[in-house]
Amino acid sequence: MSTFEPPEETLAEVVVIDYGLGNLRSVTRGLERAGAGVEITDDPAAFEAADGVVLPGVGAFREGMENAGPLREAITDHAAAGRPLFGICLGMQMLLTSSEEADHEGEGEVTGLDLVPGTNVRFDVDRKVPHMGWNELAVTRDHPIVEGVDGEYAYFVHSYYAEPDDADAVVATADYGVDFPAVIANEAGNVFGTQFHPEKSGETGLRILRNFVEYCAER
Repeated sequence: MSTFEPPEETLAEVVVIDYGLGNLRSVTRGLERAGAGVEITDDPAAFEAADGVVLPGVGAFREGMENAGPLREAITDHAAAGRPLFGICLGMQMLLTSSEEADHEGEGEVTGLDLVPGTNVRFDVDRKVPHMGWNELAVTRDHPIVEGVDGEYAYFVHSYYAEPDDADAVVATADYGVDFPAVIANEAGNVFGTQFHPEKSGETGLRILRNFVEYCAER
């Protein structure tokens, strides 16, 4: 039996941002199992009422930023107010300032949310890209989102990875020919992201989602 059965009452109210990219159904199911009440929406007014906001994402950096463009101010205002913001996969990469992906695809420079200063770079390793499958997490510093997951495995699908300007922004790493950030966070700690998909990462992912929900409940 899973150690993460839904609690008897909702621990926190969470908004999952619907900007046209991401597996919203799986993320929502995982959050609900972790104890969250979930609203999927693109309404900025809902961000203000939520205990926390999730920015999921699958696809290209340019498309993600263009789709989320109308919500940029609401997302950055939420973060600036010290409230929890959780980016998943592409959503994590969008927390940074820029990405090599747009330039690599001949699309020019695209500006990210710049909530965790840095850029996203393409894997330059003698291994198959994209990096796809299970990989071990190595926690490098304390943060509520990674409590209890050091040495556990999570599921990744990506060709680019974050390179924050500040090394202290790295919360956990994984190894794929190079140690790359698997979890990042801003200096204040309220903005964070996972390069892997917690909703596809079994008990490890559920632990991450429960950590997030409990963090939201405590804010």
